[in-house]
Amino acid sequence: MSTPSLTVRRGALADALDPSLALNLALVLGAAALVGALAQVSIPLGFTPVPLTGQTLGVLLAGAALGWRRAGTAMGLYVLGGLAGVPWFAGHAHGAPGATFGYLIGFVAAASVTGALAQAGQDRTVLRAGAAMLVGTLIIYAFGVTWLAAALHVSLGRAISLGLVPFVAGDLIKAAVAGLILPSAWRLVGHRARP
Repeated sequence: MSTPSLTVRRGALADALDPSLALNLALVLGAAALVGALAQVSIPLGFTPVPLTGQTLGVLLAGAALGWRRAGTAMGLYVLGGLAGVPWFAGHAHGAPGATFGYLIGFVAAASVTGALAQAGQDRTVLRAGAAMLVGTLIIYAFGVTWLAAALHVSLGRAISLGLVPFVAGDLIKAAVAGLILPSAWRLVGHRARP
């Protein structure tokens, strides 16, 4: 008995699965819940309102695995759910998160862009996947640091020292982990990387 070969050449990893509405809903809900769970891996830092969390790993993985539509929807659901009272922001928080809200908006944009890059085939090799994850990380920083500066009424330089510099090493590790996972996942589903 042979297994059917996958013919997906373009598209996100989720596009290699059954495209049913139920599966798409499960993927969107699952990605939002994953980011909510990873938000609970939270270490407050005394010198900044931005905690160290696992969220960005979930955002990058969701983006690349689901594609831009599903991932953008999942992160939108994550943000709207948290604003509506689901306690899945960092530290079981919910409602308007104040100074860190820009990072949440960045999650939606980063997941969408990372998803678009994955759909264009940029998640098939470790190098290209890592680059796509780095782009997503930079998008999160762009939204998060800008919002942080405005919310705290500090200069952009000060916001960078509070909301970017302390997190660079950890976010590079998360981007690398996500960049390793996606090409491996493609190999598991039997997809051959495009040259």
